[in-house]
Amino acid sequence: MKKTNGMRLQRIQRLSHEIMDEVNLRNRQRPIDTLMVVIDNLSRAVGDLSDPSGNYSLDYLEEKVSNAHSLLFGKKKINTY
Repeated sequence: MKKTNGMRLQRIQRLSHEIMDEVNLRNRQRPIDTLMVVIDNLSRAVGDLSDPSGNYSLDYLEEKVSNAHSLLFGKKKINTY
């Protein structure tokens, strides 16, 4: 079954909320290098989404938010850039 854009956006939203909870609710120290790459991925996603022309890539958003999530939760090997 192919995911609809709405389903994909819901997944991005869920991952983003999990990232916020992990960073804000857990009092765990993380290496600064990891946090910098997490912030970079999230910043790139927001930058793409905030394009004034309204053109954004859902694939790119998924990739960047998924990368940030994976770095925090250590779930899988990812591309950082």
